[in-house]
Amino acid sequence: MDRPYSISDFAFPTRWDREPGPDLERVGRGSNNERDHDRAGSGSVRSRGGFDRTRTIYRGRDREYSLRASEVRTLTDIGKFRVVPADDLARFGYQGNRSQMESDVRSLTRQGLVEQRTIEGHSSYSAKILTLTKEGHRLLVRGQLVSSRQATYHGLVKPKEARHDADLYRLYQKVAKEIERTGGKVRRVVLDFELKKDLYKALSRMRPDKDPRYERIFIASQFDLKVVDGKIPIPDLRIEYEDDCRDVRRLDLEVATRDYRPQGLGEKAKAGFHMFARQQDHDKLRRVLDTQEISARIFAL
Repeated sequence: MDRPYSISDFAFPTRWDREPGPDLERVGRGSNNERDHDRAGSGSVRSRGGFDRTRTIYRGRDREYSLRASEVRTLTDIGKFRVVPADDLARFGYQGNRSQMESDVRSLTRQGLVEQRTIEGHSSYSAKILTLTKEGHRLLVRGQLVSSRQATYHGLVKPKEARHDADLYRLYQKVAKEIERTGGKVRRVVLDFELKKDLYKALSRMRPDKDPRYERIFIASQFDLKVVDGKIPIPDLRIEYEDDCRDVRRLDLEVATRDYRPQGLGEKAKAGFHMFARQQDHDKLRRVLDTQEISARIFAL
């Protein structure tokens, strides 16, 4: 497996103009400041979870929610990635403090904002995952806890793909850490759900009097994507961030597994996505790419 990697390993597309919007890494972190207290409409109360931290009351449509700042961060993380493994949340979101993570999750579950499920996969793989409920998602939106430019999700759309989707949070944490180490700051994450929706909407508006081949190339370029063998591959995860010079960049990342069809894997690699895989899948994926004479590097997930 190729390891370790650094941000210098990644090739970047041409930068584009910065768009206005809040710093997403700060959204949800300031629930003790005046602005958030005004929005929440209440003061603080003592934590009941054994941690000496204040809580803020957030008013929903029919009820109130009492949340620590760490619980708000957890809500936003789960909302942005749809599915987050509990183990990874403890490791990355709570810096290994599992007892605090479990206390927060119990609180969020008790208030009807988060639900836990179990997924299974290859090699007896199983994991507890966390998703937002409809109420949790509604609170994120109504409470303006994330930027209007950041899409959020709740529930599982395709349970069979949950394990693959669960890897995206770990992938993001690894790459975001490297971005921050070099002086950058993440502004937004975009899952394939959102990219597909916007891309397909644009493709549906193709003018019939234009050559469809060139129209697809033009539309793909608007999304900073490529046409490969007549198709427009879409990455699992896109990270938009500001580098140390405040230029806005994009990284397109793909979690590859042994279940990928050779043709699909080749198309993803040719599209220029940065490929990541679990250790047990690396050898098979490397053989598949070698048979297609594709030299794309596979990074450790």
